[in-house]
Amino acid sequence: MTKKFGQNFLLSEAVREKIISLFLPIEGLKVWEVGPGIGALTALMIKKGAVLTAFEIDHGFCRILREQAFGDEKNFTLVEGDALKTLPQAFKKEVSVDRICGNLPYNVGSVVIAKLLENGYRIPQMVFTLQKEVVERLCAAPGSKQWSSFSLLAQMDYEVTHEFDINAGAFFPKPNVTSSVVYFKLREQSLVKEAYREDFLMIIRDLFAQRRKNVKNNLLSGKSGALIGKDGVERLLQECDISPTLRAEALDWEQFLHLSETLYSYRAK
Repeated sequence: MTKKFGQNFLLSEAVREKIISLFLPIEGLKVWEVGPGIGALTALMIKKGAVLTAFEIDHGFCRILREQAFGDEKNFTLVEGDALKTLPQAFKKEVSVDRICGNLPYNVGSVVIAKLLENGYRIPQMVFTLQKEVVERLCAAPGSKQWSSFSLLAQMDYEVTHEFDINAGAFFPKPNVTSSVVYFKLREQSLVKEAYREDFLMIIRDLFAQRRKNVKNNLLSGKSGALIGKDGVERLLQECDISPTLRAEALDWEQFLHLSETLYSYRAK
């Protein structure tokens, strides 16, 4: 095991079965797994008929997966390297992926998910094991302490559900935090229209950049402010009927959508 990769192996077969049950049936489907380790989830998914591609960074584990665990398995493909680099490359070659899953390392899990969401790959279903507090942010509702740009990013294209927690004893080594399983189901229609997507992402990044700042100051110091200037920011907030002294966590979906659509109209002129 390599400490820098933050590896915690899921030993409990009952928990592994419960995770996979969230996106069954998978027979004949293209499933991508991020961070398979030595293949505990991988083996179950192949047994259930998945055509599986695994993305693994640890060269020692890659050797086990390739030479011992699944070397003769025709429905198994291994992609070696950092998933943050190899996943985008793989998406360029494969336009149709049915499922993505993974027991993600705590130190990079949120980054991997953010990259999948930002790029709009629109995978029908995704299931991940993450630190509980990260799952709570993904599923957060407007007005809650966990409500963030990550919540908005996740929920614009997906219905996101906190499925269940996993005790530390189900892992080796035992993590010092509680783990949770999160399920993403692709919406039939995104909450954000494609034309406004770039502006929506810009707005949520700017508004949550510094949580202690109010919306006006965050917009002024962000990319939005650089594009439309101080007068534009003031007019944007006034037109959307949003008090400049509010903080981003006080805004709801309709307000974020109104801001992004209005910003788009300013930039389109």
